[in-house]
Amino acid sequence: MQLIEELNVLTSEHNHALHGDENKTTTQDSFTGKNRKLYIESYGCQMNFADSEIVAAVMMENGYDTTSDFKQADVVFLNTCSIRDNAEQRIRARLKQINAIKREKPDMTVGVLGCMAERLKSKLLDEEKMVDIVAGPDSYRDIANLVGEAEDGNRAINVYLSREETYADITPIRLNSNGVNAFITIMRGCDNMCSFCVVPFTRGRERSRDAHSIVKEAQDLFDKGYREVMLLGQNVDSYKWENDSKTEKVNFAQLLEMVALVNPDLRIRFSTSHPKDITDEVIYTIKKYENICNYIHLPVQSGSSRILDLMNRTYTKEWYMNRIDSIRNILGADCGISTDIITGFCSETEEDHQETLSMMKYANYDYAYMFSYSERPNTPAAKKLVDNIPEVIKKRRHSEIMDLQNKISIERNQTDLNKIHKVLIEGYSKRSNDYFQGKTTHNKVVVFPKENYQKGQYVNVLVHECSKATLLGKILA
Repeated sequence: MQLIEELNVLTSEHNHALHGDENKTTTQDSFTGKNRKLYIESYGCQMNFADSEIVAAVMMENGYDTTSDFKQADVVFLNTCSIRDNAEQRIRARLKQINAIKREKPDMTVGVLGCMAERLKSKLLDEEKMVDIVAGPDSYRDIANLVGEAEDGNRAINVYLSREETYADITPIRLNSNGVNAFITIMRGCDNMCSFCVVPFTRGRERSRDAHSIVKEAQDLFDKGYREVMLLGQNVDSYKWENDSKTEKVNFAQLLEMVALVNPDLRIRFSTSHPKDITDEVIYTIKKYENICNYIHLPVQSGSSRILDLMNRTYTKEWYMNRIDSIRNILGADCGISTDIITGFCSETEEDHQETLSMMKYANYDYAYMFSYSERPNTPAAKKLVDNIPEVIKKRRHSEIMDLQNKISIERNQTDLNKIHKVLIEGYSKRSNDYFQGKTTHNKVVVFPKENYQKGQYVNVLVHECSKATLLGKILA
């Protein structure tokens, strides 16, 4: 039992890599003979990690290799998240550390990319003088030019938000890759105006990428040995692409099918779905193809229709429950479902809180990302609502939803005991090179003795032990 508890760390880190402002990745070393070195730290959601792979591709085309040591870099980028205040504070602290090194190495160029750059714009560049470059999510084609401007002593800023940019023609450089899993960005921006969220203001309007370029990227990844792709968008269910002549139109269900047909050994995952947009067509497409994973991340945010209305989520508690019912009826009770929950939103009453707890029990989530409300400047909530829930109440309610989810998670994992699961081996566990880890179709991490198998193989694992976060098993020959 001691091993399974130690391995809980593995799963919590994996789950947070899918979603959340606390996660961070950094570049690995590349040695292709280029003269200059680039270092990137990426914070926040999968979209930021995928964007950093675009930035790396552009910079490598302009004479840069990557380094894992920022002290050795000529250019240091922080690709940032603004979704919660603690994310921004963490990045500010990191910038202070980097600037301490920059004082000893004045030729180093430091830039902030992504959502925090878009939100704060010139404040970081001019008022606080913490960086040399500020670049928003739609300016990465221009990133090498911005570096040149900064090195010439000029003000280097580009936070223009595009209505067309999808970077469809740029092949990402896979950073920190295990050679098995990869991100494919299928769309950018967001047209939903959730009152608590900064994304529409930091990433711009929604636009979908050419479906054929997505399929081409998936095929290329499979040919290179990758066996799982994650299709990314702020709201994948609203994906909608048509060609210039408007003779071909592709929605998300159709795109899922196109990617699934690349090869039956290529697993497909996607994130994030929006409750107002996910259709039965999508759910039936998942059922049709074994290589589309039986897992959906469906953020609820609150179980109270009154709070959902204040959040401008554009669905009710009953609508959300209907979507859960469809998932369970079509895909089965064992379909993996995760969610996001915000507790302590403006004016949330004890009754609203209890409705959220009730929703958690109804949906029976495998896991959840749970946060206390953090007011973000210039959002509709900040302008029109009052953040009037005391921190002590937010913390108590947050603790209650965490305790409930832990209980549900262990119960859900116990249903996997003594069952055989098809698992894609992703690499060694973080605790022992004698063990591999991989995921089930339901997005649950399984840890098992490695025996004579290799990363990238599919294996059948009999699960015999579990915790709230991890399954432990043995490969069946």
